[in-house]
Amino acid sequence: QVDLVESGGASVQAGGSLTLSCTASTASGYAYNRYYMGWFRQIPGKKRDMVASISRDGGVTAYAASVQGRAVIARDNAKNTLSLEIRGLKFEDTAMYFCAAADLLYCPDPCLDSALFTYWGRGTQVTVSS
Repeated sequence: QVDLVESGGASVQAGGSLTLSCTASTASGYAYNRYYMGWFRQIPGKKRDMVASISRDGGVTAYAASVQGRAVIARDNAKNTLSLEIRGLKFEDTAMYFCAAADLLYCPDPCLDSALFTYWGRGTQVTVSS
């Protein structure tokens, strides 16, 4: 019902900033604002962790403790896009970042349950060096 493509991953120095983008293509009859959206990240050998989520209208956001205060998730429902800005990048932010969508009418706040997200992009790599 929705295809997701991430972009914006890069190699950056610690302390820098980066903005990731995700573009959604929805099936006919399925509007982008039908979906809760989220960003996840994963390093090899580890489970996929949720980074941030945003409600269907963009009014409610939630962040993992690891990025709280450093990240901003946003969506543009007119353009079918999702973004994630992370400031003050740390080495531990190094990971493959994935965009995901959840077909939900409601997600309890904070919406950070990765099991609820069933549509995934292929990821974009972020590498932070000291």
